[in-house]
Amino acid sequence: MIDSHVHLDHPDFDPDRETVVGRALAAGVCALVTLGTDGRTSQRAVELAEWFQPVYAAVGIHPTQAHLVGDADRAVVATLVGHPKVVAVGECGLDYERGDCPREVQEDTLRWHVRLSRACGKPLVVHNRGAHLHLLRILEEEGAIGVVMHMFTGPAEYAEACAARGYWISVGGPVTYPKAEELRRAVARIPDELLLVETDSPFAAPHPRRGRRNEPGYLPLVVEAVATARGQESGAVADRTAENARRCFGLAR
Repeated sequence: MIDSHVHLDHPDFDPDRETVVGRALAAGVCALVTLGTDGRTSQRAVELAEWFQPVYAAVGIHPTQAHLVGDADRAVVATLVGHPKVVAVGECGLDYERGDCPREVQEDTLRWHVRLSRACGKPLVVHNRGAHLHLLRILEEEGAIGVVMHMFTGPAEYAEACAARGYWISVGGPVTYPKAEELRRAVARIPDELLLVETDSPFAAPHPRRGRRNEPGYLPLVVEAVATARGQESGAVADRTAENARRCFGLAR
C-alpha cells in the first residue's frame, strides 16, 4: 500500500514520528507522501523525505494559509520542486468553508500552483471544500494536468466529472464512517486506474479510531472500506492503488 497524503511534519507526531513510520511499514505501507502547507512546512516535508527512505514530499501552500504568506513562501516552494524526493506540487486548492482567506486570494494562489505544476512536470495535489464547480473551472482554464483530488468526499456525479478529466481521486478515512453511504456510492464509481488511498494523518482517522490521532498505519482500514464499497478484494485494491500511486508520483518499485 502507498499512503498518498500525510502530514508527517505535524506537531502531533513530534513525540514518536519514527515509531509512527515504523508502524506504517509493519502494516504494509511501503511509501508515504508528506505534504507541506506553506514555505516552512514544505521545507520540513523535504527534510523528512531525506530522513526516511520510504517518505516522499509534496510542496505547496494550503488555501486557508494563502493570505498569511507572501512571495518568500512562493519562492521557497518554487525552489523545492526541483528536489529529487519532491514528487508533487501541493497541498493547494480552494476552501470556501473554513478559514478567513478571501476567495480571490485562494484562486490566485491555486492558479500559481497549477502553473508551477505544469512547469516542473509534477502532479498537483488539490484540496477542495465547498468549491466543486469553481475548482474544476480554474483547473480547466489553467490547463492542469496530473491532478490528484485529495480526500475526496463529493457525490458520485462529481467523482465522474473528475474522472472524465483524467484526475486521480484519493479516498481517505471518511469512507469508513457508518453514515457515509453517499461517499461509498461515489467511491464505487471511480475507475480502477484513477483510484488512490490516503490517511491525511494526523487528521480524519478512520472508524473505529475516529476522534483520535490518525496515522499512516491505519491505511488498511481505508483500503478495506474502499474494497467493500467497490465489491473488490482488499488485496486487489491495495495492489492497484499502490501501482496507481507509483504512476502518479513517479515512484520507484
